Amino acid sequence: MAAPPVSVEVHIAGGLPGVNLVGLPDTEVREARDRVRAALQNANFEFPARKVTVNLAPADLPKESGRFDLPIAIGILAASGQLRADALDRHEFAGELALTGELRAVRGALAMVLSARHDGRAFVLPRASAAEASLVPEATVHPARTLLEVCAHLSGDAPLSPIARCMGSTEGVRDAGLPDLADVRGQRQAKRALEIAAAGSHALLLVGPPGAGKSMLAQRLPSLLPPLDEDEALEVAAIASLAGRFDPARWRERPWRAPHHTASAVAIVGGGSHPRPGEISLAHRGVLFLDELPEWERRVLEVLREPMEAGVVQIARAARQCAFPAQFQLVAAMNPCPCGWLGHPSARCRCTPDRVAAYRSRISGPLVDRIDLAIEVPALPPSEIAIADDAPAGEPSSIVRERVARARAVQLGRQQRSNAWLSVADLRRHCVPDAKGRALAQRAMATHALSARSYHRILKVARTIADLARAEVIGEEHVAEAIGCRRYDRVFEAAPGAG
Repeated sequence: MAAPPVSVEVHIAGGLPGVNLVGLPDTEVREARDRVRAALQNANFEFPARKVTVNLAPADLPKESGRFDLPIAIGILAASGQLRADALDRHEFAGELALTGELRAVRGALAMVLSARHDGRAFVLPRASAAEASLVPEATVHPARTLLEVCAHLSGDAPLSPIARCMGSTEGVRDAGLPDLADVRGQRQAKRALEIAAAGSHALLLVGPPGAGKSMLAQRLPSLLPPLDEDEALEVAAIASLAGRFDPARWRERPWRAPHHTASAVAIVGGGSHPRPGEISLAHRGVLFLDELPEWERRVLEVLREPMEAGVVQIARAARQCAFPAQFQLVAAMNPCPCGWLGHPSARCRCTPDRVAAYRSRISGPLVDRIDLAIEVPALPPSEIAIADDAPAGEPSSIVRERVARARAVQLGRQQRSNAWLSVADLRRHCVPDAKGRALAQRAMATHALSARSYHRILKVARTIADLARAEVIGEEHVAEAIGCRRYDRVFEAAPGAG
C-alpha cells in the first residue's frame, strides 16, 4: 500500500561478461537478467559484453515481481550510452518485459502511481496497466506497448501521449449490475435488518433453514450501499491492484467478497513471505459474506475478531511487517442445526439437543458478541413463494438506498464515520438515549446478561435506527428495535418438540 520507491542503479565495468543483481531480489527479479537480455537484443540494442552490476536500493527492502524489468533495461541502455540519461530523472518506470520487447501488465500499478503522484515525475507503464493508473487524480501516466516506444519517448523522437483520466462507471451502470432487493419475496423483518446494517455498516447474522433466502438477502446488501467517494475508491482500488484483481469497470463499487468455508486463515487475513492482502482487506469498505458460518474452522473465525474492532490487520513475519486496511462489513449466514430444519413447520429435524449445542458452539461467544444484528429468516409459506403475474413487487434497492445514503450522510456530518466504527468516546457524545431508552437498555442488559460490548453495540444500532427515522435523540422505540435485532436467545431457540 505504501509503495516505497526503489532506485535502479546500473554500473558497467571491465571483467568477464555477466549480470549481477543485488539488493535482496527474489527469484522473479533474478530471472530479469535473461528477460532483459533477450528483450534488448530482439529490439536491436546491444547488450554490453562486460560485467554489469544492477543495484536495487534500498538494499534492505525485499524486491519481488517482474515490474523491475523495464527500469533495469532502461538503466543498462543509459549506462552503456545507447540512451540519453538526462530524461530519466523526470520519469518513473515499471513493467515486465516479454522476450520480444513487449511490455506486460504488472500488479500494483495503481498503488505505485498513487504514491508517486506528488513527486512531479511522469509514470511510464505497460498499456495494460495504464487503465487502472489513470484513475489517480493529478498523476501523469504514459502508456507504452514496447520497450522501443519507451526509448523513442525518452530520446524525444516519438513522445508518448499521457493517458486521459478515467472517471469510472456511472450510477446507472452500477444499478444494472447488482441484484435487486425487489427480487426477495416476504422476509420483511430480514429486509429491515438489512437496511439497518447498510445504513450503519453493522455486522449481520442471518439464521434460518435451507432455502429461506439467507444468501439471496446477503447478496443484495451491496445494492443498498451508497457508492464509494473518490478517496475511498482509491483505497479499494489500490488493494485490489496489489492482489491483481482490480477491474476499472467496477470503479466506486463497494467490494463483495464471499470466500468458501475451506479458506485458510492466511487467505482470510493475508500474509505470505511477501505479505499480500487477504479477503478481509479485499473487502475493505465493502462486504465480507461468510456462508455456512459453523462450517468454518474455529481458528479462521477467531482471526476476524481484532480486525472487526480495529478496522486494520497487522501482518508480522520474521523479515517483514505490514498493515493492511480491513474496515469491512461482516454478513454471515447459518442453519439453526446440523441438518438445517430445526423449527421448520415440517418438523423434519431429528437433531438431538447435544448435536445442536455442539453445532452452535463452533462459533465462539467473543465473535458473536461482535455481531450487531442477529435475525431469524424463517421458511416462507407456499402462498408467498408462488410467483404470480399480479403479485406486488417488493421495494426496490434504489428506494432503500436513498434512505441509507441519507442516514449515512447524517453520520458523516456528525462524526465523520459510520456508526459501527464509533469509539467509546464517540458513544458518550453521540449515542446517549433519552431517559426511557436508557432505562430500557439497562433492563435488557440485566435481563439478558449482556456484556459491555453488547451494550455499546445496541447503542450503535439504536443510533442508526434513529438516523433512519431522522430523529436527533435516541428514543425508547429505537432502543427497543435495536434490542429486538440482537436477541440471540430467540434466534437460536429450538422449536417446541424439536430434537
